[in-house]
Amino acid sequence: MAARTKTKDRPSYRCTECGWQTAKWLGRCPECQAWGTIDEYGAPTVRTTAPGRVTTSALPIGQVDGRQATARPTGVPELDRVLGGGLVPGAVVLVAGEPGVGKSTLLLDVAAKAASEEHKTLYVTGEESASQVRLRADRIHAIDDHLYLTAETDLGTVLGHLDAVKPSLLILDSVQTIASGEIDGAPGGVSQVREVAGALIRASKERGMSTLLVGHVTKEGTIAGPRLLEHLVDVVLSFEGDRHARLRLVRGVKNRYGTTDEVGCFELHDEGITGLADPSGLFLTRRAEPVPGTCLTVTLEGRRPLVAEVQALTVDSQIPSPRRTTSGLETSRVSMMLAVLEQRGRISALGKRDIYSATVGGVKLSEPAADLSIALALASAASDTPLPKNLVAIGEVGLAGEVRRVTGVQRRLAEAHRLGFTHALVPADPGKVPAGMKVLEVADIADALRVLPKGRRREAPREPEQRR
Repeated sequence: MAARTKTKDRPSYRCTECGWQTAKWLGRCPECQAWGTIDEYGAPTVRTTAPGRVTTSALPIGQVDGRQATARPTGVPELDRVLGGGLVPGAVVLVAGEPGVGKSTLLLDVAAKAASEEHKTLYVTGEESASQVRLRADRIHAIDDHLYLTAETDLGTVLGHLDAVKPSLLILDSVQTIASGEIDGAPGGVSQVREVAGALIRASKERGMSTLLVGHVTKEGTIAGPRLLEHLVDVVLSFEGDRHARLRLVRGVKNRYGTTDEVGCFELHDEGITGLADPSGLFLTRRAEPVPGTCLTVTLEGRRPLVAEVQALTVDSQIPSPRRTTSGLETSRVSMMLAVLEQRGRISALGKRDIYSATVGGVKLSEPAADLSIALALASAASDTPLPKNLVAIGEVGLAGEVRRVTGVQRRLAEAHRLGFTHALVPADPGKVPAGMKVLEVADIADALRVLPKGRRREAPREPEQRR
């Protein structure tokens, strides 16, 4: 009788992002297309957990003291707007953005303004030396006696600094540069980021300490590291902005203590970064007389209305394939508006001209409410006729040429009226209109094009019709 051989459990591999399993290691998960997320794990074993001793009795939710979770202002009103009033004790906030966008500058300013005798701040840098951070602090005037600074890359040492300083606010720049000696792998790896984030989250909850973590982003603009990091933290903030423009936007992606429809506006300059309570001035060009190819609109960044300017320029093309260049606008939406103008607005010959369209001040317009302003700017540029002065255009344009309703029309009109604009083109039924503002309701793109002065309007040449 042949002896029975005992088979050894073969190791398996599993993706830490989506849970996909395989019998061999792969560098990239075929299911979620993530790199470096395949980890080895042994055969599953059945384990049971015995009931433990209860240290804190469960209470009815009405008897739980909510005062311990009261938000404390950071001293930066625009950041408090996005956070929902400030930093909650024990909250962990992940701030992500592209390199050079201004994350470290903003958080160093927050560290200095939030520091006080009762609430110390610890700033841990893993990317720069302490002297380099001091130079930036001198430049942006972020010096405070209760702001502590250290340059560390070891997790154990960082936890030791927490015991020594006992801060109310911890700022770690960045989570990808800190490593734990108990975990194999280079700093920034999946296992290292998970361990560092988990240890700091536990320390924040136990101490009632607010924590701001700086995170890197990938080339696609997503937060680097395991997706589990975004699930563990309480708040995720996205720091956006063009490196060649002054405007910076802090947008809430996740917020357990407030809404995610708020946006903070900042201006980055040589002396640091400052909040903009009224940023619409960055997106406008003040002129004595209107210029062809410009149109104003009101966009909503979260719940905040911002007046922005769309500019367009059309010139005769010198090449067989005319150029289509956009800046701050989606190329697909500009192409749609060109097609609607040519087919529904009866503006021909646009297909054979070079067309350039852009926004002012580095703002990006992606919502459909800017369609009408894009179409009017293109029509104004094509006819070389300026739009009336102090006019804003709000509305979504469909492929049939109709102008559709958009959300927040009353808030948009109120912001335009506050800045001195007296005329507006809007879809039908805009609701309550600010006193003293003339609002013209348009049903389609043909109605909207009637605002162009006919006396000075120069139609683009039409192609001659072929005789049958």
